This record gives sequence, structure tokens and C-alpha cells, in this order.
Amino acid sequence: MGGRPKRRVGRRPVTRLLGGNPEGQDPRESKSIFMDQAKQKQQQLDDLAADIVASNVCPALAATATNLVMGDGDPDADIVFVGEAPGKNEDEQGKPFVGAAGKFLNEMLEDIGLARKDVYITNTVKYRPPNNRDPLPEEKKAFLPYLKQQLAIIQPKLIVTLGKHGTETFLPGLKISQIHGQPKRLRGLVVLPLFHPAAALYNGGMRQTLMDDFRKIPRILELIAQKGSVK
Repeated sequence: MGGRPKRRVGRRPVTRLLGGNPEGQDPRESKSIFMDQAKQKQQQLDDLAADIVASNVCPALAATATNLVMGDGDPDADIVFVGEAPGKNEDEQGKPFVGAAGKFLNEMLEDIGLARKDVYITNTVKYRPPNNRDPLPEEKKAFLPYLKQQLAIIQPKLIVTLGKHGTETFLPGLKISQIHGQPKRLRGLVVLPLFHPAAALYNGGMRQTLMDDFRKIPRILELIAQKGSVK
């Protein structure tokens, strides 16, 4: 998937956090402030995961799951990817998107000059549904407040939904087949709906469409930063 210029767009620059980098400021101090903010956000996310367990959210799912799969990546990222629910590999490892679909996602990130550590990846539902069935409406509803809290902690510029269920969480009533690759503004958020990597993995036409849509991400971030708009 090479041949395209690499552009680092996922992690907040230190100068943005500080409101600029005054002449003479020690770069090590800037780096320390950035790391402190990321560390604080990670602690908040860890506390949120502990709250899910303590609150016994979706006990039937929790009873059959190996791990709570909260999320993975940079807690101070500009981009958050939201899928549907963990699968077998994710449940075993406690991380989202680590199977074949995760490998494909990693390749697409690399194609636009990013790595997993530069973004944050999560799911709407945090426990694996039995036999990889689709998450039920009541399960998505139960986890929605926690997803909203995740986003409030991370404060991304762009939310990229992966697949039908992730998209319906933010854009109910709209079909992914009709709106994929089209950024939408939603109550102060910018949401980019994309096909799920697992669905596109073995479908040549959908795979190319997903790759083409994915390559829009750097430009969308530029427009958000420059104009506060994606139009």
C-alpha cells in the first residue's frame, strides 16, 4: 500500500497544547506537559474501565467474555476509531482490532503516515458478544454513556466509525452504504463513517472503497484545523 507521501496527522503537537512555543522555552518542558496530559487522560480512561466492571454493565456479556476491551492507543489523539464490539482475538488479548481486520486497519493507518500509537481505537460495546453475533440494541444502549465519556476525556477532532453498528451509534437511520466517506457534523463533532475492515477484507470492491475513503482522513483534519469545517 506504498507510494503515497507519509503525513503525521494523528497526535496533537505540543505547541498546540501550550498555545505556541515561546522563544527560549525548554523543549523538554513542552514534552513533559504533553506527556502529563496524556498520562492524566489515560488514568481517567482506566478509571472509566474500572467503573464499567464495578457497575456490572451487561452482566450476561461479561459472564461469557474473557476481557473487557476498553480501547487502545493514544489517549490524547486527534482521531478516535469506533467499531462495533470485540471478536475472539480481541477478547483474548483485551485490545480492539488485533485480528485480520486489525492488521488491515494498521496497513491503512501506515498508508496515511500513522500508526496505532498515534490514534485511539475502541468499540461501541466493550465485551465480546457470544459467537461474534451482532451487538443487541440494549447492549449498545448500555455502553453508550461510557463511549460518550471516553470521547469527552480524549476530545478528538475526528471520530471515524467503522461499520454499521459504529455508524448507527452516531448517525442513526443512515445507511453506511450511502454515507461512507462523507464527513458529518454532529453536535460539535465531526464523524466520518467508513466500512468495517472485516467486511471489506475479502471484498475487492469494498476494500478499495474503504482504502480510498480512509485516505481522506488527513485532508479532513486539515479542513477542521484551518476552517473548523469539512465542507
